[in-house]
Amino acid sequence: MMRNKSRLIVAAFPLLCAFSSAYAQKPTERRVVKLPGAPPPSVPISPAIVAGDLVFTSGQIGIDPKTGQMGATFEEQAEQVLKNLTAVLEAAGSGTTHVVKTTVFLADMNDYAAMNEVYKKYFKEDPPARSAIQVAKLPANAKIEIEAVALVKK
Repeated sequence: MMRNKSRLIVAAFPLLCAFSSAYAQKPTERRVVKLPGAPPPSVPISPAIVAGDLVFTSGQIGIDPKTGQMGATFEEQAEQVLKNLTAVLEAAGSGTTHVVKTTVFLADMNDYAAMNEVYKKYFKEDPPARSAIQVAKLPANAKIEIEAVALVKK
């Protein structure tokens, strides 16, 4: 039995070496995304981080960056959230068609159906994997916040 385990380890060793060598040859890049024309965040966050071929966005809420105001209705906020998310993804060299995962935070799960109506305008075909959860409170008393993980466009 021990002899078979030794053979397996010896047989797998070249594959493990090749994998670790290929992985080591591609350095992981990390780049902070800045939004053109936008003021720096008022809290210690980055709008997004590009790490290798992935974009990780911070959660976006429905504040219009031009006016600094948030919409009064859930639908207005959801629309602005997705506009903000799209802008962050584009600044990172990605876009909504490259999103692989989103997390939607809702102040009230009763807004789930309304969120889906707005969401499907931005993710028309092959929508990303998604989680949606109700939270006790969001920043600035927002009704919705969305974060995403996306691939960088090649």
